Amino acid sequence: MAGPVRTTLLDSIESPADLHGLSTAELTQLAAELREFLIQTVSTRGGHFAAGLGTVELTIALHHVFNTPYDRIVWDVGHQAYPHKVLTGRREQLGSIKQKGGLAPFPNRAESPYDTFGTGHSSTSISAALGMAIAAQRKGEQRHAVAVIGDGAMSGGMAFEALNHAGTLPANLLVILNDNDMSISEGVGALSQYFARLLAGRMYSTLREGGKKVLSHLPTMRELARRSEEHVKGMMLPGTLFEEMGFNYIGPIDGHDLGALVGALKNIRSLKGPQFLHVITTKGKGYAPAEADPIKWHGPGPFDPSSGTIFKEKTTGPSYSQIFGSWLCDIAALDERIVAITPAMREGSGMVEYSRRFPDRYYDVAIAEQHAVTFAAGLACEGLLPVVAIYSTFLQRGYDQLIHDVALQNLPVLFALDRAGLVGGDGATHQGSYDLSFLRCIPNLVIMAPSDENECRQMLFTGTTLKQPSVVRYPRGLGTGAPIAQEMAALPVGRAVQRREGRSGLAILAFGTLLQAALLAAERLDATVLDMRFVKPLDEEAILRLALRSRAIVTVEENAVAGGAGSAVSEVLDAAQVLVPRLHLGIPDRFIEHGSREDCLQAAGLDTAGIVTRVTGWWETLTAAASRSVAGL
Repeated sequence: MAGPVRTTLLDSIESPADLHGLSTAELTQLAAELREFLIQTVSTRGGHFAAGLGTVELTIALHHVFNTPYDRIVWDVGHQAYPHKVLTGRREQLGSIKQKGGLAPFPNRAESPYDTFGTGHSSTSISAALGMAIAAQRKGEQRHAVAVIGDGAMSGGMAFEALNHAGTLPANLLVILNDNDMSISEGVGALSQYFARLLAGRMYSTLREGGKKVLSHLPTMRELARRSEEHVKGMMLPGTLFEEMGFNYIGPIDGHDLGALVGALKNIRSLKGPQFLHVITTKGKGYAPAEADPIKWHGPGPFDPSSGTIFKEKTTGPSYSQIFGSWLCDIAALDERIVAITPAMREGSGMVEYSRRFPDRYYDVAIAEQHAVTFAAGLACEGLLPVVAIYSTFLQRGYDQLIHDVALQNLPVLFALDRAGLVGGDGATHQGSYDLSFLRCIPNLVIMAPSDENECRQMLFTGTTLKQPSVVRYPRGLGTGAPIAQEMAALPVGRAVQRREGRSGLAILAFGTLLQAALLAAERLDATVLDMRFVKPLDEEAILRLALRSRAIVTVEENAVAGGAGSAVSEVLDAAQVLVPRLHLGIPDRFIEHGSREDCLQAAGLDTAGIVTRVTGWWETLTAAASRSVAGL
């Protein structure tokens, strides 16, 4: 490992105000120190890495030119905001990022006044900054509002909705496109390819500026050139797209040239109306391994900064994402109708091998969850079997499409819902806390919650056999170590499986991977345990049969208690007028913040110890009350 980093200038920066008087040479030195500080600090614990390295100079220039936090800067997604955190008084805490009680993984309004808008999901910055700009205008304030969008976020439709609106308003809004030709995976889509093809060499900027100098003394020719330029731009330049939307387009400029950045931002600061600055950066800038493979270094774990070796976590088996990826390759080899879709999460969803083996049946639609869902619906209309691999927190963004375009038409689209439940370090913006609540109210939808790896594999296969939409939700992280059957067999829809017979009169209904903790509690309390497997349709017969012979029922799920699977069980019992004491365990009615996945489960009371303690305490109180009642008779 490398020794301590000399950060003499960086150590003197307590707030962005300290940047205002620095020269370009000093700002350049600061950039070098900040980049090295990021490399050394993130290497100790891991975190979002390559995106932040690419925005070091841009972050410094923004805080040097603008009067933050009076002037508002909104960072899209937040992957690129680590340098911002360092320069805004959180340098000493950066090593705690994503850890329990440490810095939030993304900009967070509760953490710092410099974090003007909480982010985590993509493509929201322009809408938020526009709202701030209009608010300033209405209040007669001369503050600036800046949206920094990049790392693929411009591929999200919401960004263009905001641009379309902003261009019609006289708001003093600056949109900065941090164009690093990357998202978390490779940038995809026509716009990304357009930018890369035309602007990578800065050819247009060089020719344009050189031509202006040559023609500056020939007014007639200069006017002809101006008109010709408009026609050429209309045919080939992205600037025209934004100018047609009502923005004054500036760029592209080198995002690692502090002199150019500062000069451009100072000029823009004096302009009125919506401005668009196009900045070209390199993701992973200044750290050779990250520049060479920015996908791998998007969010690494701890690593050796000298050798570029990322330390692998000790594992005891495959993750659920890997289980899905393996199954996807197997089913695609058997059925040519299988088509897989991801909204820019190939690596996280375990689809790398599939994308290599079946490139003609793999579609990365970029950060466009709404499009992903309706695109799948169109494929299903024509007899294909689309599999949409999507995180629980991101399916929230395609909810209307799920209802209107898939479920209403009863189309056989399979949703592989990754990161369902509590995810850990990415915190509240990424916890998959609500999918059971918002899914189970949708007609035609089959919802499955596997308790182990093999059940996950068989449920995924089951989804491909149905003539209706289906969801298989599974958590982040490793499986339970259950043996995996390579042969695939469809499960009987809506059928629970009893895993333990107890004699105490307590019944535990477990949904998903919390079954293991439920079984431990059941051993202590001699309870009966049902692996429910299906959230919709529920095994109503099994629920009623068990309720009629039990003294009390506990439901356990890694989803919000409000409207979740436990609520569905109560609805069945209430409809049948079965009165039995019930305890619903799940995620409480509050946002669970960042930490390890184990930390988050503990905070929600859903770790093994928490479940055992809560069930035991409730059952003992219930039985004691029953004993007193009998004694009173």
